[in-house]
Amino acid sequence: MSTAAEHTAEYAVTGMSCGHCEAAIREEVGAIAPVKRIEVSAATGRLAVTADAPVDDAAVLAAVEEAGYEAVRTR
Repeated sequence: MSTAAEHTAEYAVTGMSCGHCEAAIREEVGAIAPVKRIEVSAATGRLAVTADAPVDDAAVLAAVEEAGYEAVRTR
């Protein structure tokens, strides 16, 4: 059983408007190790990334950009 603490980072994403947008971001961000969970909502423009280690902001921002959107960390 793992006792590692989870780390969650939240981002505001601009440009998302549909489920396809969410899927594109989920796919790109999901390729980042050690991401465990991704919550993304076009309706709220919010992305939450949870990992076993501190989230690499530069990697997440680059992945969102690769998907065609812009993000800034909010928390």
